[in-house]
Amino acid sequence: MSLKNLGDVSYFRLNNEINRPINGQIPLHKDKEALSAFFAENVHPNTKSFDSITDKIRFLIENDYIESAFIAKYRPEFIEELSQSLYDFDFRFKSFMAAYKFYQQYALKTNDGEAYLENIEDRVLFNALYFADGNEKLAHDLAMEMIAQRYQPATPSFLNAGRSRRGELVSCFLIQVTDDMNSIGRSINSALQLSRIGGGVGISLSNLREAGAPIKGFAGAASGVVPVMKLFEDSFSYSNQLGQRQGAGVVYLNVFHPDIIAFLSTKKENADEKVRVKTLSLGVVIPDKFYELARKNQDMYLFSPYSVEREYGIPFSYIDITEKYDELAANPNIIKTKIRARDLETEISKLQQESGYPYVVNVDTANRANPIEGKIIMSNLCSEILQVQTPSQINDAQEFVKMGTDISCNLGSTNVVNMMASPDFGRSIKAMTRALTFVTDSSSIEAVPTIKHGNSQAHTFGLGAMGLHSYLAQHHIEYGSPESIEFTNIYFMLMNYWTLVESNNIARERQETFVGFDKSKYADGTYFDKYVTGQFVPKSDKVKELFKDHFIPQAADWQALRQAVMKDGLYHQNRLAVAPNGSISYINDVSASIHPITQRIEERQEKKIGKIYYPAAGLSTDTIPYYTSAYDMDMRKVIDVYAAATEHVDQGLSLTLFMRSDIPQGLYEWKTESKQTTRDLSILRNYAFNKGIKSIYYIRTFTDDGDEIGSNQCESCVI
Repeated sequence: MSLKNLGDVSYFRLNNEINRPINGQIPLHKDKEALSAFFAENVHPNTKSFDSITDKIRFLIENDYIESAFIAKYRPEFIEELSQSLYDFDFRFKSFMAAYKFYQQYALKTNDGEAYLENIEDRVLFNALYFADGNEKLAHDLAMEMIAQRYQPATPSFLNAGRSRRGELVSCFLIQVTDDMNSIGRSINSALQLSRIGGGVGISLSNLREAGAPIKGFAGAASGVVPVMKLFEDSFSYSNQLGQRQGAGVVYLNVFHPDIIAFLSTKKENADEKVRVKTLSLGVVIPDKFYELARKNQDMYLFSPYSVEREYGIPFSYIDITEKYDELAANPNIIKTKIRARDLETEISKLQQESGYPYVVNVDTANRANPIEGKIIMSNLCSEILQVQTPSQINDAQEFVKMGTDISCNLGSTNVVNMMASPDFGRSIKAMTRALTFVTDSSSIEAVPTIKHGNSQAHTFGLGAMGLHSYLAQHHIEYGSPESIEFTNIYFMLMNYWTLVESNNIARERQETFVGFDKSKYADGTYFDKYVTGQFVPKSDKVKELFKDHFIPQAADWQALRQAVMKDGLYHQNRLAVAPNGSISYINDVSASIHPITQRIEERQEKKIGKIYYPAAGLSTDTIPYYTSAYDMDMRKVIDVYAAATEHVDQGLSLTLFMRSDIPQGLYEWKTESKQTTRDLSILRNYAFNKGIKSIYYIRTFTDDGDEIGSNQCESCVI
């Protein structure tokens, strides 16, 4: 049977029967039947067989499916043994969606698409061998972490590892534009190049002079940020990876930029086609001062980036507006305009209600928590990457007079459900840290030198988590309850501790730290002040029981780690970030990221196939009460959970807020009406700000007719 002819089969019919209750009961067994039928009708008949893994590897190398170099780093007998260990694990997909996603999206296929050349054991094997870079012990450890689904590399890494005709191991990048034509031109070229290789791109436009600013002394000559936004949108549309997938980008603008209203207006449904952006995402960078002015219902000044840079000699993004606000307002050399802060707050809420945009970066919150010298000025396409950047200077020959630093997102994720069953939590995290170190060391984006430069200096990665709601429900813990918040706090504390331990080990082995370590809060030890108090330990009986088989570092352990880091350093500038997750959460059969599920039986529309139904992991009579939909949950509970994780995450977390256009009575105690209002969104953004949330991703609104606004997650970024 041809892989191209997937519609005329029984497994889709069986899967769809999940959505047809029998005597009021969900027929979950139909998903198991669909899973069995999928293997019987699709996988087994269409998988090319080999006598041994050695024969398979020989065939794949000879026919240019995988690289030979990484295979040559290992003894043939070791590869045979490791492959056998993976098969002995007896892995089984738990749902039809998990198996379908793996075989359609990740498994290597013949050039004509007619046969599978890999199963999950083979893909895990090649990932482990590739990331271990010849280290047999590490290869074994990584293979066991992945087959047990405790660790899941991001889609570009998991998909491309070992393949000879592969894409990049990363698919998410951040670049900034400075206020000159050379930088604009270079950045547009960078966006084209990054989109060509499958990258989702975050772009900061805050440094650009506003519409009406002078150019070479001619007043009113500048066109502002909107035309530049259109250029970027056209670039992403043009560079669409051979027509397979639209390029994807997000542009960020500071709320104190004079073009902020025009910037937001480009996403409105009734915007003029000359300025409207359809596919480009929007994000706003919000300093603390904005929240203060809005809270006090005061006017706010919007400051000209052109005059600010002329006065202070640095790009607008690098001015601390909260600190300098009164000084900027009083300075006659700074061109400024005045608006009502609450009017802008309302505009942001209206647009979020209408489109799901803009994303929000609470930039002062992010920088207060940042242990690295320098400034965070923006985020990425999913709002979880928060790292320092430095601007470049480019001459008329498009050469770098001064090379700045930009960012690539080197991502992976833990599976909370399976990590909590790990025989050794620390060993698991150490292996993951080694794998992600290989990714960051191997990433070299030649076409965008600032990203290559930044990555080579920082050695950053972002290890995250998925399956939090699955784990909580399966242990009869309500999402957003005190126990769920405490659990989240301890889980991410452990991730922080063990990535620090292994980053320190790598720095000691290599005698190398990230550039700027000596000026960081790690180097002087102050980063560890809150940990050496010993406060981050389980306190409730429930959470103590959940962690009883895991080592919990005490004050003395943190003190010892502080001393080791101060002595030998850290190899990685950044280590933790929680992405939204996409297909990888399906193949792991857990809830995505650390947010709540949206449906107990999720309905997904698959291209060329139709609807597929995915029951929440472990859904049963016992767990149904704990699988509350995000749309039926007070979003402050979600914010509380994310705030607990944020305590330990050195970058950010992709926080989606889920709203209903018709909010059930009593869901939010401040509401007196049943319809969602812009005030609800303003309240939630302020609540998140006061809880220390660094960024907010989409606002997804479930409308009366069953549609979701803001649900078009970007494939380049959901890992």
